[in-house]
Amino acid sequence: MDTKEVNSASTPLIISDGCCVHFGNTPALESVNFSIDKGKKVAVVGPNGGGKSTLFNAIAGLVPLEEGSLTIEGKNPEDSKGAVSYVPQKDLINWNFPLSVKQVVEMGLINRKTISIFSRKKINNKIKEALKNVGLLEKIDENIKSLSGGQIQRVLIARALAQDADILLLDEAFSAVDIGAQEDIMQLINSINLDGKTILIATHDVNNLEDKFDEVLCLNKHCCAYGDPSEVLTPEVIQEMYGSHIDLINNAHLPTSKNDD
Repeated sequence: MDTKEVNSASTPLIISDGCCVHFGNTPALESVNFSIDKGKKVAVVGPNGGGKSTLFNAIAGLVPLEEGSLTIEGKNPEDSKGAVSYVPQKDLINWNFPLSVKQVVEMGLINRKTISIFSRKKINNKIKEALKNVGLLEKIDENIKSLSGGQIQRVLIARALAQDADILLLDEAFSAVDIGAQEDIMQLINSINLDGKTILIATHDVNNLEDKFDEVLCLNKHCCAYGDPSEVLTPEVIQEMYGSHIDLINNAHLPTSKNDD
């Protein structure tokens, strides 16, 4: 194998080295260190205000770093926006406009520099392909507000897929949807991951992550732990993330501390 190929394969896709983000005098992320290899499914967990959304915004190049570095394939996020698709929390989207499913997906293409060279036919084909991939092609002309929470989430994922990015950031993809819809979304994510996409999902649920994700990033403004969920999700790490609120977390499926008898 070519030496260049070996080096490329061994270099992490996303590297955070002492990443710090402040909003005024308030720290949102402090000295965050981790590296994510290409093709991984990563759960990003932590409390409200722990920095999950801020981290996604930093990876997407939407907020500047105060200190440290954050790179995607060796480039700054501002220079890698075409490589990242960001699906924000549904609650942060204004749903008051009478948009069709097709229009919502097309919004993912509007800001791309290549939009000027896309023909209308090509744009329509990309939209249809993305909706087909999430199983909602038959809903293409329906009003987005007529869909269920799980269907809306899949439309937002279709919007991200239409951008042809290698990295998908999904902020609270399982929020406000029922268990059946969560399972459908997870199956969709697994399918997307099999196509070689790297996927990061912010979630509050720390249970059974070893069955769903390759790795977990535990975040509470700093990186509490990163790695295989079955190894790093210890009671000590949970305590570090959630502090006095640890009793609110169902620890039934967490590994027992090595210090316990």
